[in-house]
Parts: sequence; structure tokens; C-alpha cells
Amino acid sequence: MKTLILSRARNSIFFLLRMNPFWIQFFYFIFISSFGFLLLMILKPSTYPSFQPTKLDLFYTSVSASTVSSMSSIEMEVFSNSQLIILTILMFIGGEIFTSMVGLHLRKLFNGNLQTPNQIRSSVESFESLSLIKFLSLVVLGYLLITHIVGIGMIAIYFIFISSFAKEILKEKGINLVTFSFFTCVSTLASCGYIPTNENMIVFNENSGLLLILIPQILLGNTLYPSCLRLCIWVIGKFSKDDDHQFKADYLLKNSEEIGYLHLLPSLHSCLLVGTVFGFILIQFILICPMEWNSNGLSGLNSYQKVVGILFLSTNSRHSGETIVDLSTLSPTILIMFVVMMYLPAYTSFLPLKEKQELEDHLQPLQKRRRTRKAKALQNLLFSQLSYLVIFIIIICIIERKKMIEDPINFSALNIVLEVISAYGNVGFTTGYSCKRQLHPQNDCVDKWYGFSAKWSNEGKIVLIFVMIFGRLKKFNMDGGKAWKLV
Repeated sequence: MKTLILSRARNSIFFLLRMNPFWIQFFYFIFISSFGFLLLMILKPSTYPSFQPTKLDLFYTSVSASTVSSMSSIEMEVFSNSQLIILTILMFIGGEIFTSMVGLHLRKLFNGNLQTPNQIRSSVESFESLSLIKFLSLVVLGYLLITHIVGIGMIAIYFIFISSFAKEILKEKGINLVTFSFFTCVSTLASCGYIPTNENMIVFNENSGLLLILIPQILLGNTLYPSCLRLCIWVIGKFSKDDDHQFKADYLLKNSEEIGYLHLLPSLHSCLLVGTVFGFILIQFILICPMEWNSNGLSGLNSYQKVVGILFLSTNSRHSGETIVDLSTLSPTILIMFVVMMYLPAYTSFLPLKEKQELEDHLQPLQKRRRTRKAKALQNLLFSQLSYLVIFIIIICIIERKKMIEDPINFSALNIVLEVISAYGNVGFTTGYSCKRQLHPQNDCVDKWYGFSAKWSNEGKIVLIFVMIFGRLKKFNMDGGKAWKLV
């Protein structure tokens, strides 16, 4: 019996090692989403028994939290304090930094044999490779802990000692300050975009200090993570008195592609990434300022609050999804710009052709070693990311075609495109739904602070669930569509 159990254990481990990393993460997100759904269903909302969310909406919310998409079909203040804690846990364990750290620990546990989406066989010996992976995993763990501890502390300090007005808002809404601090920090660093208030950050649009606290957390948890990680490794190598730590830090910085960690980019790419991130923020800031300065969304704010608010909005449009304005009040030009920004991968950077070619030439031999003919054949059959998104948008338009005819302003093509791209980019931007935009007003219609997809049919929501999961795993299909030549 003991021999049989050991044999089955070895077979299970072997299967795990040989399993495609896409399916490992796919089943991981399905599992945590399902488990989160069960807990949300067991725990009662704050509105119980007068209002109980449907099972589909609870599962939709659980998937949205675990994939850090922040697509909403329920008002956030419906959730009880215990349910908010469950959502906080889902966002934390579903965040990219956490899942990448788990991947490093699994590789260390299985002697470096576990595949990764960007894994490249190391040229160093097995023992040294495992030592480097262990060192890197500890650096990532430290990064994760420090950013969360500092972030939670700064948010709590702001509410307790700086803004009594913001604290009063939480009191009126019945939101626990500690829960809000943890929830908001975890959501921001995971690039989720959920906020415990119905109005997201609109209710705090005058609290410029709070927005300035959150902006660095948005960048540290997503677009600037690779650059900040390299900086942390450099600091450890520069100031550590341990020779072993200095050697490992120096080796990781000089041979970042060999370790196979997706977020440890080469030096050139990391530097250009910083310029690209701030360049995109600047472009959005320059476009939003003249077009929306006197808009209804920013009315009532002074010049300083408007500048900070627009900066906050420009930073969130890439992947975080927190907002200080009702997006439906913004011009179509700005919404289209947001669609483009949400579509771009987190680590998009401007790489001059010469340097790009040199980098590709340098990595090509390593890539050839890790790609099998079977994998190449599969990639040739895949469509591009954009092709799949067009298919999803067409399917949703077919499903919601009746509402597009009866309620064309709310169910406009632009609003649907923005919702789908937002789900794919795991952002959470939404135009919402307004009863005032109905061509044929309904007497029983009541405006709610939830996402536009909340008004979709169940079939439409199910499609968007697939879009969120597809978007969370899009790193596995970045090479898709390259075999298709348009001539």
C-alpha cells in the first residue's frame, strides 16, 4: 500500500511538471474563483434579507476579484465586512506579483523543473540555479510585504490624522477603516481597481492627498514592477555585506533572461519601460486636461484637485481601473484613448529597432532550445489577441442585440467595446448604466453604482467571465497570430 501511494504521488508530481503552465494557472484561477464564490454565497451581505445577490453575480464578482479585473455587477456596499475580507484575499492571491512568486517557489520545490511561460533553460548548474531562484523568490516576497505594509499604513494614517472628512465618509457608509485600508491597498497593488464604496474613488475626488498616496502603489504593483524589482536587486547587491547575496544579485542583473522569470527584464528594457510608462501618462494628461477641465465630472474641484485627479485617472487607465469621475460623462475621444491604453500589455515599451533586433538575436538561441516543433505548430494555429477580442465583441453584440435596439445610448457599440477591452485588460473601467440615457424611460428604473455589464443578460456576463480569464492569461498567447500574413 505504501509503495502504491508513493508511486501515485510520483506520477502526480511528474504530471504537474509536464503540464502546460497555461493549464496550471487556468485551473488555479478557476479553483480560487469557485472557492471564493462558495464563501461569498455562505456569508450574508450587509443588505440581507432585503436583497440577496444572484449566484451568477456572486461568481462573476469572485472571478473579477481573482483575475484582478474589478468588473462589477453588484454595488460594493452590498457586501458585508466578512465578504470584503474574502474579496481582499482573492485579489491578493490573484495578483500577478503573488502568482509569479508562487511560481518561483514551485520551481524551487520541484528542483527547477517546473515550466514557466517565459522559462529559458539556465546555463548555470542545477544547484546554482535553484539557489538563484530561492534568492529571487525571497526578494519578491520582501517586495510584496514591504509595499503592502507601507501602503496600508499610509492609507490608515491619512484617514486617522489628515482628513477627518474622508474618515467621516467611511463612518456614514458603515465601512470599517481597517478593512478599507487593507482592501484598498491590496486592490491597488494588485491592479484590481475595486474600492469598498459604491462610487469607487469618486467620493474621494477632493482628497488629493489620498490620490497621491495611491498613485505610486498603482505603478509599483503593475507597470513599473520589473524596473523596481531590478532596483531592489541592485540595492541588495550594492549594500549587502553578504558576499553570496552580492554575487547572486550581480548575476541576476547581468543574466536576467536566463532565470526565466517573466518580470525580471533586461536592463535596457527596464529603463525604456520607465520612460514609456511615464510617457503614456503624460500623453493622457495632456489630452484630458484641455478636453475635460470644465466637464461635469470635474465640476466642484479647484485647479490643484483637478490636476491631481486627472493624473490619477491617467495612471489608472492602463491596468488599475480606479476612477474619480463617472466615465460616461467623458468625451468619446477620451474613452477611445482609454480603450487603446487598456489593450496595451503592462510591459509595453518603446524599443528602438536596432536595440530590439540585438535583443532578439541574443535571445534567439535560447528560445530555440525551449520551443518544440509541436509548440510552434500550435502557435501557428492561434489567432492574435485582437482577433479573439473582436470575436468576443461580436458574440456579445449578438447576445445583447435587442437591448442595443431598444436602449441604443446605454448599449452603444463604444460602451460594449470599452467594457470588453476593460475586462480583457483586467482594468475595470466602465461607463455604467444610467436611466437618464434611456430613449424609452422605465418607471421602475433606478440608477445604481455598478458596472455596465450588470445590465447585460446572463449569457453576456458568462462571455465576459471568459474574457476576464482570457485576459488574465494573455501572456501565454503573446505570439499568437504571427503566422497570419496580411498581404
